[in-house]
Amino acid sequence: MSEGDVTKAENGKMETLTGNRDRGVAAIKPKYLTTKEEFHSFIDDGDTAKKDGLQKCEKLTAHNETSPDSTEPEAKRIKLADDSCGNDKESQKNTDARQEKKRARGQNKSRPHMKPSHFGEIKLCSSIKQGQGNSCTFGEKCRFSHDLSKFMAEKPDDIGPNCYLFETLGKCNYGAACRFAKSHLGKDFENLINEEVVKKCEGNVLVKNNLNRDLQLQLRKKKVKFEKTDQYLTNMNKTSKPGASGKGNALKPVVEECGVTSECTDTEVGTDQQDTLLSTAAIKEDSTPQIADCAKKETSTIGALTDEDIIKLRPCEKKTIDFRNKLYLAPLTTCGNLPFRRICKRYGADITCGEMAVCTNILQGQPSEWALLRRHHSEDLFGVQLEGAFPDTMTRCAELINRTIEVDFVDINVGCPIDLVYSKGGGCGLMNRTNKFEQIVKGMKSVLDVPLTVKIRTGVHENHNIAHKLIPNLKEWGVSMITLHGRSREQRYTKLADWDYIDQCAKIANPIPLFGNGDILSYEDSNRALQTGVSGIMLARGALVKPWIFTEIKEQRHWDISSTERFDILRNFTNYGLENWGSDSQGVEKTRRFLLEWLSFLCRYIPVGLLEHVPQKINERPPYYLGRDYMETLMASQNASDWIKISEMLLGPVPQMFTFLPKHKANSYK
Repeated sequence: MSEGDVTKAENGKMETLTGNRDRGVAAIKPKYLTTKEEFHSFIDDGDTAKKDGLQKCEKLTAHNETSPDSTEPEAKRIKLADDSCGNDKESQKNTDARQEKKRARGQNKSRPHMKPSHFGEIKLCSSIKQGQGNSCTFGEKCRFSHDLSKFMAEKPDDIGPNCYLFETLGKCNYGAACRFAKSHLGKDFENLINEEVVKKCEGNVLVKNNLNRDLQLQLRKKKVKFEKTDQYLTNMNKTSKPGASGKGNALKPVVEECGVTSECTDTEVGTDQQDTLLSTAAIKEDSTPQIADCAKKETSTIGALTDEDIIKLRPCEKKTIDFRNKLYLAPLTTCGNLPFRRICKRYGADITCGEMAVCTNILQGQPSEWALLRRHHSEDLFGVQLEGAFPDTMTRCAELINRTIEVDFVDINVGCPIDLVYSKGGGCGLMNRTNKFEQIVKGMKSVLDVPLTVKIRTGVHENHNIAHKLIPNLKEWGVSMITLHGRSREQRYTKLADWDYIDQCAKIANPIPLFGNGDILSYEDSNRALQTGVSGIMLARGALVKPWIFTEIKEQRHWDISSTERFDILRNFTNYGLENWGSDSQGVEKTRRFLLEWLSFLCRYIPVGLLEHVPQKINERPPYYLGRDYMETLMASQNASDWIKISEMLLGPVPQMFTFLPKHKANSYK
């Protein structure tokens, strides 16, 4: 029998492994293919791992040996149209079939969440961690423990012998609470410091855009002033009243009276200057006082002043960026965190953007939302993405960001398909609310000194594209770049991205750069995308499945990366995670959670050497296969318990009662 006719039995049926493969399943060389039972048997067999010369991870405890599907919350029952049919067996059977299909999609909204209290250890006061003795500012009111001996007696065993923070920075701020503490603890649990390394790192700011405590208090007490935003909103309300002049027409008489039109055209006059002049005209009806006010403005700006509150920047003086021909890492919710962006920067990403941040949470000073704005020093071209539905909150948030943190551009999210965001008018909802969309764009542009970009979809409803109608408006409103995801909100990932439509929109957007996004998993996909009229490409799922895709695109090659190299990437991610979230128990488990979320995408990668046809397509699901070694096979597992095994190799055993479900059900398909 020839190799192409080899068949194997699975679930009592003979299934051809080559030739007649299922639609949507990637083609893998026959010698690597296997069945589901053989695949999991190989992973669970400790002898196989030893033969490969690899150390097998420890057996999971009883609570981890059960399938992750058993811990999945029960799906909602579909309500029947007619309650009288509830006893009909045939109707119930059809309902169960629809219910099973529904379970394979969407989010695990009720998935378990590990709280710090679940770690089961005493919380040590930060003053003790940092070796400050009894200098706790809270004194007897402190909620945390000051008994170092008791803490060390109950503390779990160290994960490893070397602390990444101590080796890199010369000092670990987590002291005795560090899960690698033996590498930097002296006598009587004294936290050691490597003065030589500390001196080298002195003055280097590794992470920027941290939330200042004073600013947080001011935001919570609503004491932060937004003068530019208030001025814009006042002018916006005046021009939107009945009887007001059309776009820009009301500004011309005031500009002429101030003697500006002889030197500048309407497009050259800055938005802030126009708003200021308009408010001056509204206050005084009499022409003589109005001219006097203009004269005062001219007098007040005489001299070499640099205060931007006195001299407004014209559009030509604001920062500009050449986005063209760059590789853009998309803002990815949950997985697009700072450690992951550092990984992508190492492999060649040119532009990085923080995760989507909700503007109202930023204005409230929520630390978890401000953490999404943090920037590593290696991110040389970095932006933040804001989501909101109203011009007042979005403009205030833009002014706050422009004033307090360092970013190269600000992006407006007009593509988020999540129901919670869409139902409030944000994300994709703005595509149907053009008046609010215009007010948001113009308001944010008036308060920002950096470029403003927009990320949109083809439309809201399937087979009804509207992006081409919005792009001329975006050009008129003054955005610096547009990113277009080639799918609608309703479509999600059920079909391929429409690159023909992206090409059409790129021609409409010219000369403004338009980046295309969707279904890029290889340099060949990238080349085909760049043959359209786009100025560059944005990578999202492709970067999650294989972050080295940036290297492949720049070097124009398929990288048959080994399992050892892939494991080193995971090790780097955990080190960056410990640096970002902390090396104590809470930081370790937070790093583990984000690692597991990322592994739910990494398992979709198929090594180049195993493929029958190169390259792999992003919409093709990998079948069950045995890799070239144990680690390669383990990384291909679609079972969450195997992802936990990989995390234990890097971050030690999981805590008691630990459970994990990926954010998306489809990531852990059976």
